[in-house]
Amino acid sequence: MEKIIKEFYTAFTKLDAEAMVKNYHQNLVFIDPAFGVLQVNRAKNMWRMLCDSQKNKDFRITFSDITYDGKIAHAKWEAFYTFSQTGRKVHNKVIATFEFENGLIIKHTDTFNIHTWARQAFGLKGLLLGNTSFFKSKLQTTTNKLIDKYIAKNP
Repeated sequence: MEKIIKEFYTAFTKLDAEAMVKNYHQNLVFIDPAFGVLQVNRAKNMWRMLCDSQKNKDFRITFSDITYDGKIAHAKWEAFYTFSQTGRKVHNKVIATFEFENGLIIKHTDTFNIHTWARQAFGLKGLLLGNTSFFKSKLQTTTNKLIDKYIAKNP
């Protein structure tokens, strides 16, 4: 399973969404603070959207500390990029947890400090509002609308 996680993040470093999502089970659930809970097709399209949007930009990731205990895998990854909405630099530190079924990822949970991310991405506004449920809800609504637009353009 560690091999799958390495493949997943190596593909992410190349912004190769198709190589990433081939490791997802047909019943996958993805969870993270920015997008909320996504079922398999929306999760795949989220990665496609993110990879497409970062090509030829200053985006990069690193990954490390992949562990697998026979049931659950964990990895650390860090993203470095310019947030397009504000032009602010972001360094997001993420802990990923993976569960598997039939050799594929069936549950993928990314955890990061949304307040820290919001402060970097939005500055003072993120500092003041980034730790509120209102901010998180608005962010998830916005990111899911972006997925909807991406799917509409890329059926």
